[in-house]
Amino acid sequence: MQIISGEYRGRKLRLPPGGRPTQNRARIALFNMLASLDVVPACVWDAFAGSGAFGIECLSRWAQCRAVFTDIAPATVRMNLGGLNIDSRASVVAGDALSAVGKYGPLCDLIFVDPPYCAAETGVAFIKKLGGAARYGTIVVWEQEASAAIMPTADIWEILRDKQYGRARFIILRKIK
Repeated sequence: MQIISGEYRGRKLRLPPGGRPTQNRARIALFNMLASLDVVPACVWDAFAGSGAFGIECLSRWAQCRAVFTDIAPATVRMNLGGLNIDSRASVVAGDALSAVGKYGPLCDLIFVDPPYCAAETGVAFIKKLGGAARYGTIVVWEQEASAAIMPTADIWEILRDKQYGRARFIILRKIK
């Protein structure tokens, strides 16, 4: 797995033990969708960071972007950020993303939600809680297992895109209320 575009293009990323990487072609398609929506974030939250691939990709593409990474075991994110010389633009927080919604949900304008596929209920709980914390217009990328087909609450979230790439399904949402 590697960074696919921008300043750090081609840099290899390590995976956490037991990690499930989002394939490069799926991430390419996802970032093409975000570009088609004219998404240029000032602050990104990679909520279930794992390797930190989503947040690091944002830091690589957008020079003015800041990123917050939360993970219960953030050692791999720290390793992947090491040597990129972006300490002033990245914060790594050891902890549960669900309990951090109140702190980071209102601050970030692009949020990546990618909990383990075996914990689909965690994604549902996160999106529900984020609905009460995120600002109007916040963009959320919710990755889930394609066979799960869990949809967010329609009165809070507008579905901008819903695409499947192999086992991964990306739902891009915008907070409307």
